[in-house]
Amino acid sequence: AGVPVYYADDEAKKLMNTSPVIRKKLIAAFGPEVFKNDVLNRSFLAGIVFKNPEKLQILNGIVHPEVEEHFKKWVARQQSPVVIQENAILFENGKSGNFDVIITVTAPQEVRIERVMKRDSVSRDQVLARINNQWDENEKIKRSHFVIENTDLDESRKRVSEILANLKK
Repeated sequence: AGVPVYYADDEAKKLMNTSPVIRKKLIAAFGPEVFKNDVLNRSFLAGIVFKNPEKLQILNGIVHPEVEEHFKKWVARQQSPVVIQENAILFENGKSGNFDVIITVTAPQEVRIERVMKRDSVSRDQVLARINNQWDENEKIKRSHFVIENTDLDESRKRVSEILANLKK
């Protein structure tokens, strides 16, 4: 639809591998084995943080400020009157107030679990551990300006077009 999209999770993953600031803080917080052959050891880190809310909070405290700065610089480079940040944990990280409009894209929990298992090659238990660290879907919906039920691709596309038309007014 011609709207620039910033994928916060993807950018966070990139920054965890490239930012010297994040690297130094991750090693200090989680030990040198958080990097393996100079690359972030994601499975090692996930094994720690998704079972321990305090450790997850430490990780988020390291990564989120850097992603936020990166996003601000990205926005400054855009020419579009509307930009989108895709962010799975917008409410959980307390940043929902930073946006003019919030669109929640949802699907039944079983569908979401299957999609994440397939996308990330992870087990059902690993997906459930992530979900357990997130807000309830209904709570997110209540706090959103728009909702897209992402079960039928054509319907989802139609809803996106409606929302974008509404935003551009």
